[in-house]
Amino acid sequence: MLKFVDKLPWVMLIVGTIFLGSAPFVPEPHLVEKLRMLFEGSLSRPMDIFDLFLHASMPTLLIIKTSRHFLNKA
Repeated sequence: MLKFVDKLPWVMLIVGTIFLGSAPFVPEPHLVEKLRMLFEGSLSRPMDIFDLFLHASMPTLLIIKTSRHFLNKA
C-alpha cells in the first residue's frame, strides 16, 4: 500500500522536510505555529488546517520512509 513512499528519493524528502517543514523561518515556522494552535484548541479555520497538512506532509513522508526502511532491514 505504501510502496510509493519507498520509491521517493531520500534527498527530495530531506530537503523538502527542511524547507517545507520550517518555512517561513522567521518569526516562527508554520508547522510549529500550527501544532501549537492544535494543542491549544485554536486551530479552527480551514486555511489553518490546510496549512498544518501542507507543512506536515514532507516530514510525515520522511518518517514513513525511514521507518519502512529500518523495519524492512530487520
